[in-house]
Amino acid sequence: MRDLLSKWNQLSLVKRIIIGLTMGIILALTVPDMAKPVSIFGSLFVGALKSVAPILVFFLVMSAVSQHKSGQKTNMKSVVTLYLIGTFAAGLVAVLGSFMFPVTIKLGAGAGGSVTPPGGVVEVLKALLLNVVDNPIHALASANYIGILSWALLLGIALKNAPESTKTMVSNFSDALSQVVRWVISLAPLGIMGLVFATISENGIGSMVDYGRLLGLLLGCMAFMALVVNPLITFVMIRQNPYPLVFKCLKQSGITAFFTRSSAANIPVNMELCEELGLEKDVYSVSIPLGATINMAGAAITISVLTLAAVHTLGIQVDMGTALILSILSAVSACGASGVAGGSLLLIPLACSLFGIPNEVAMQVVAVGFVIGVIQDSVETGLNSSTDALFTAVAEMAEWRKKGKAIVINNA
Repeated sequence: MRDLLSKWNQLSLVKRIIIGLTMGIILALTVPDMAKPVSIFGSLFVGALKSVAPILVFFLVMSAVSQHKSGQKTNMKSVVTLYLIGTFAAGLVAVLGSFMFPVTIKLGAGAGGSVTPPGGVVEVLKALLLNVVDNPIHALASANYIGILSWALLLGIALKNAPESTKTMVSNFSDALSQVVRWVISLAPLGIMGLVFATISENGIGSMVDYGRLLGLLLGCMAFMALVVNPLITFVMIRQNPYPLVFKCLKQSGITAFFTRSSAANIPVNMELCEELGLEKDVYSVSIPLGATINMAGAAITISVLTLAAVHTLGIQVDMGTALILSILSAVSACGASGVAGGSLLLIPLACSLFGIPNEVAMQVVAVGFVIGVIQDSVETGLNSSTDALFTAVAEMAEWRKKGKAIVINNA
């Protein structure tokens, strides 16, 4: 038994996750009733990630800022710029894809649920600003990462002149929480097994048939972003083959994000990946949680594609100028999407209002989004979260290139 456990631990995390994924599929297809208790592993895994992520981010950011030396250069400006460019490019890709392959959807069946979407871009931005000044205890309890970041930054700045012993204590807390995260991530294979079992046994894939073309367009746009646009941006920045880095981020971040369906829950996974890539902790401890909030390429695609599907269904004519405005609106709206499953769908009515589509119809589009959300939201989150790590790495590796430092990506 000890030898078996030793061999298991020698496997890379990705290989162990693939084994867990395969076991989940087999159990769901063969003995779904007998294996029902397996689903608890998925709930425990996601719950543990969501629980540790807020406090981890709080201490990591506070420690990084408090120990930052004046004049020490960071790449945060480059990271944020890449986030914004990537999100806008995603909205543009979705609009162009919808024009090239227009799809329609069946409206009139179902409603969007009891949730209330935001009334406009101003409301989205207002909510973001109010989150900045949220009560710190409430921000930690509700996983409000904008609030957590703002308080961690303020406390970090206030602690810059604190005694070294105080800074060391804060650093020790962040190190201890990082170790807890490593323990949680090591349980990913069990968690993924439980998540994939629950998804297949409860939802199946039969409900996706009626929306195959819509789902195909969504996934095609996301794949184009992940495999063409993001590598192009990466190549421009680091001037070498981008695919080893792109595939590493998709493999180690995208896979877990696909099953957790939460950018916030995947923050610890991205932190671990950035550490493995040898990136500066001062930068990624801030950029990764920030990316979970504002770097939403997948959300921008979802908002644009579903909105234009409604437009095509209703026979509304759209010119390229309005389409460009939709790209910008979807990017801005996506930045306000929450880092939880299904967050982008509630912003569809906001984009629909650009074309005069009534809220009642827009909420039916949201309902369609929830039907295909089992797959759409998983892929969307995988794209969002893996891009957080990718752009953080790209910004720093661009600096390495300028300094003549070799960029080596180990994909083992």
